[in-house]
Amino acid sequence: MPHPDRPKNVVVLGSTGSIGESSLKVARDIPGRMKVVGLAANRSIDGLASQINEFEVQQGCLYDPTGLEALSIQVSPGVTLHTGEEGLIELATMPEADLVLIAIVGVAGLRPALAAIEAGKDIAVASKEILVMAGETVMKAAREKGVRVLPVDSEHNAIFQCLEDRSSEDVSRLILTASGGPFRELPAGQLAEVKKAQALKHPTWEMGQKITIDSATLFNKGLEMIEARWLFDIEMARVDVIVHPQSIVHSMVEFIDSSILAQLSTTDMCFPIQYAITWPERVPNTLAPLDFAALARLDFEAPRWDDFPALNLAKEAGTKGGTLPAVMNAANEVAVAAFLREELSFPGIWETVEKTMNTIAWIENPGLDAIINADLEARSKAKELIS
Repeated sequence: MPHPDRPKNVVVLGSTGSIGESSLKVARDIPGRMKVVGLAANRSIDGLASQINEFEVQQGCLYDPTGLEALSIQVSPGVTLHTGEEGLIELATMPEADLVLIAIVGVAGLRPALAAIEAGKDIAVASKEILVMAGETVMKAAREKGVRVLPVDSEHNAIFQCLEDRSSEDVSRLILTASGGPFRELPAGQLAEVKKAQALKHPTWEMGQKITIDSATLFNKGLEMIEARWLFDIEMARVDVIVHPQSIVHSMVEFIDSSILAQLSTTDMCFPIQYAITWPERVPNTLAPLDFAALARLDFEAPRWDDFPALNLAKEAGTKGGTLPAVMNAANEVAVAAFLREELSFPGIWETVEKTMNTIAWIENPGLDAIINADLEARSKAKELIS
């Protein structure tokens, strides 16, 4: 942990996405506590160049090698540039880094996360795939190295704040809140008619297309249930979901004495990102506080498990474990991409995922290679089912 007299050195992998941009907002807001020392993006040359120049970082990574030459022209000559998975690992293991924030969508963040842990770095996790696919592997490695895995998702960060390092033995339930997405009240019979433009209109959050569709199907919440299972060392039977349309209560913990603690804030991802970066301290900022009088009410309702099967599929995958969560995640990514290309119906997303989960051979205790192979096999099968 850095000395309190100096800022925490942070590497941001996925810096031009929505979480990455929010992370850099936090860096601007609390410059005395957060210093950006490395930045990585997929293929956004102009965005990454602008960030490298603004934060004066000495190392950057553009995952797509075809844009590396164009990027080098836009940044200072002294900046060291990397590319591909090897480049992400270079940044994740920078000697001066205290914390690696991983906001890469998909499987690409998995090896860099494990490399950062191996190098003794704390990691802040915003990409669900890391803990969904390989939660057991990642958390075991972190325990062995004595590093922290800090959640950036608003729901898991809320639980992290409520738990305050208490044992899972004290917990009756982890209660993840879900906005319910844009189709919370849509009759089941009309879900087949849902169009791309409708699904991309989230009622509360502004996010990337993939996560917005996941919120509409409730796969996002299903993935979060699996994440919570590994992050907080608790079985799936004690992970629950409640629909809360206002998205003000970010999640809750019910303890064995039936007391419940909740974490509340306005809907701004800068809150959980800042806490992950400044933990275990709290630091003043310019973020808007809650106005309870203006808010007036908070609503809660049960999720529609039968109408949105993603939750049940996730519960099955998280309970069975092994390669099944990786298969579910990969099939969902392929199905969402097909829906966004308007090649698949809205219910076709979870139908494709279920068929893929029922087809791919299950491995109970997979190594990293087996997890990645299951991911690839599931993608191939889901594409075959869609076509």
